[in-house]
Amino acid sequence: MRAITKLTAALALAAILAAGALLPAAAGAATGRTVAVTASATVKVPNDTAKVGFGVKRERSTRTAALQATAAGLRQVIAAAKAFPGIGQGDVRTGRISVRAVKKGAATLYRATEGVQVTLHEPAKAGELIAKGLAAGATGVSGPTFTVGNEEAAFATVLAAAFTKAKERATILAAQAGATLGQALTIEEGEGEFVGPHPFNAASETSAGKAAPTPPTTPGTSQVRATVHVVFELQ
Repeated sequence: MRAITKLTAALALAAILAAGALLPAAAGAATGRTVAVTASATVKVPNDTAKVGFGVKRERSTRTAALQATAAGLRQVIAAAKAFPGIGQGDVRTGRISVRAVKKGAATLYRATEGVQVTLHEPAKAGELIAKGLAAGATGVSGPTFTVGNEEAAFATVLAAAFTKAKERATILAAQAGATLGQALTIEEGEGEFVGPHPFNAASETSAGKAAPTPPTTPGTSQVRATVHVVFELQ
C-alpha cells in the first residue's frame, strides 16, 4: 500500500513538472504579435468567348408539318454555325422545342419553334456569325453575350493581386509598429465578383432566309473582383 502511494505521488509530481515546462511556450504563443489585413483587387480581363442564340419558327396547317419545317430550318442554321471559323465540337447546343396552335382569322395554324445556342471562340466575329445564321434561315437572334472562357484562371489572377495588396498593406503596418513582417498565418478568401458586359441584342425577329447586314460587335472586357483576409505574424 505504501509503495502504491509513493508511485502515485511520483506520477503526480512528474505531471506537474511537465505542465510547468509547457507553460513558457504556451505563454509565448499567446503573446505573439500579428497583424490582420483585408484587401480587394479588381482586374479587367479581355472577353474571349461570345454566345449567340438563334431561333427558328415556322407555321403550317398541321403540327407535324410545322415541326418538320422547323427542324429543316434549324438544321440549316446548325450547318452554317458549324462551318463558321472559331466554332468547334460541343459549341452548338439545341434548346427547347415548342408547338402551339395559333389563330389566323378563321383558320387555325400550328407554330413550331426551336432554338440553338452557339459558343464562338473568336468573339470579334459575332456579327458575322449572326448574319450567317439569319441568312441560313433563323427567324430570331439573341445576344451576343461576351464572357471569359476560363473564369477560374481569371479568378486566380485577381486573387494573387489581392494577396499582393494585402501583403503591401501589412508591411506598412508592421513598420509603423516597429516590427518586420513575417509569414502569412491564415488566409481567407472573401466574396468574389465577375462582372461582364451587358448582352447586346443584335436582332429579335426577322424573316427567314433574308440577307442580313453584319452588325458591328466589340467583345470588350469583364471585371473580376476578389477579396482576401490575411493574418501575418510580426517579427
